[in-house]
Amino acid sequence: MSFTLKNKVALVTGSSKGLGKAINKKFAEAGAKVVVNFYNGEEKAQETYDELKAMGAEVLMIRADATDEKQVNALVAEVEAKHGPIDILVPNATPDQPQKSIEDYSWDDYMSMINFFVKSPFLLTRAVLPNMKERQSGRIISIASEVYEKSVGNFSAYVATKGAQLGWTRSMATELAPWGITVNSVCPGWIPVERHEQDCQKVKDEYLAGIPLNRWGKPQDVANTIQFLASDEASFITGENIMISGGNSHF
Repeated sequence: MSFTLKNKVALVTGSSKGLGKAINKKFAEAGAKVVVNFYNGEEKAQETYDELKAMGAEVLMIRADATDEKQVNALVAEVEAKHGPIDILVPNATPDQPQKSIEDYSWDDYMSMINFFVKSPFLLTRAVLPNMKERQSGRIISIASEVYEKSVGNFSAYVATKGAQLGWTRSMATELAPWGITVNSVCPGWIPVERHEQDCQKVKDEYLAGIPLNRWGKPQDVANTIQFLASDEASFITGENIMISGGNSHF
């Protein structure tokens, strides 16, 4: 199997549905031990866990708030106790992403984005680093967004914190390189998942019309790229940001 992750331990937060679920399934197919992490929606998490078990995956299901320091530390400790040291970290948990004018945003809206896209990656990375540094190896892969490159308006809280993720990725890549730990990010375009089911069809049609490859991106498109970045074949790639948008981000 190309880009094998056999015997690797992967932690993807917010992985009971959407992109996180697709990433976990790809990791499991490649031989990794995986974790279904969730905070809300236990029924959906159980369904995902059952699907992964049916694939033959070694999988844990752990409820934890990825923005809470104590719960993050407990999550990492449990994974390491039951699966072994974490080789691959993908901070993926996300809050609601309201689009509003600056006048309509509250600071609580901003703090929600900061907690998920700045605080959570920081807490998770700090928790997994001791073992990664000891073994001189590791992969940390952030889920950013094309919204930063496209300067999307009426979305300032989300855009600002996605920009922060990109800066954090580059800084961490430099800091952790001496230990053989790579840090990269991917920037998906609009990839429809469960939370987009009620989105306006007119807006969807307009977005699709602007994609040069003339099709919607799928969660598997993101998962495929992340699998590569997590593999040994990507060991000389760090501090990079890969756009996954069918060309839309460049026009």
